[in-house]
Amino acid sequence: MCTVVVSVDPGAEVPLIMVGVRDEFVERPWSPPAPYWPGLLGGRDLLAGGTWLAVHPGSGRIAALVNGQGLLAPQESRISRGELPLRAAAEGGLTGLDPVSYDPFHLILAERTGARIWHWDGTALWEEELPRGTHMIVNSGWERGEENERVAFFRPLFAKAGRPETLDGPWREWRELSTGAGLPRDDPRAMVIRHELPDGRVFGSLSVSLLGLSAQGVRYDFTGDPQDPEAFHRVLPE
Repeated sequence: MCTVVVSVDPGAEVPLIMVGVRDEFVERPWSPPAPYWPGLLGGRDLLAGGTWLAVHPGSGRIAALVNGQGLLAPQESRISRGELPLRAAAEGGLTGLDPVSYDPFHLILAERTGARIWHWDGTALWEEELPRGTHMIVNSGWERGEENERVAFFRPLFAKAGRPETLDGPWREWRELSTGAGLPRDDPRAMVIRHELPDGRVFGSLSVSLLGLSAQGVRYDFTGDPQDPEAFHRVLPE
């Protein structure tokens, strides 16, 4: 993915909310979220076999991957980063990970009690805890300033969005924001994008995930039509 929003409020009825927008070359094949792995579900990348976001319903864990920036892994030993969300969601972290065979990444692990993020830039791996508040993670990392136009535009909007009181509500405001808030795809602030490259390939937003964690469990809404707030369907609870 290229954008993840995490809202942490430990005292709320829904203490953790996550939005994930996946950007990829449109011709890369994938399948929508389902339980493709024992105890885990998520969308599946049919080229490398992993996922960009994994949910472990039994433990109430969500792990999301954002591609990072830095030194690429050696070609002869490179491993797909798509296995990292599966590992983190299943094990509750990345303990013992040797990252040298992975390209740079940011891996967010969310639970009802809070969220953590691991960063790998090709030379160093470090972990941070996301405090109470609304946070955005993009390719450059956990952006806390106003330098990134997307973050500067969307973070205040997500921070002001009405927090759902239950997992069962309509979540309309969150759906509208997570599908781009009506910005054109070529707007420099856009969270839902589409770029036609000189070689004819198209890179763009392919899907949006909207998730919530509470004492009642996990809510997971998903759409493969990333500009339509009405196109979400429920993955969890089934």
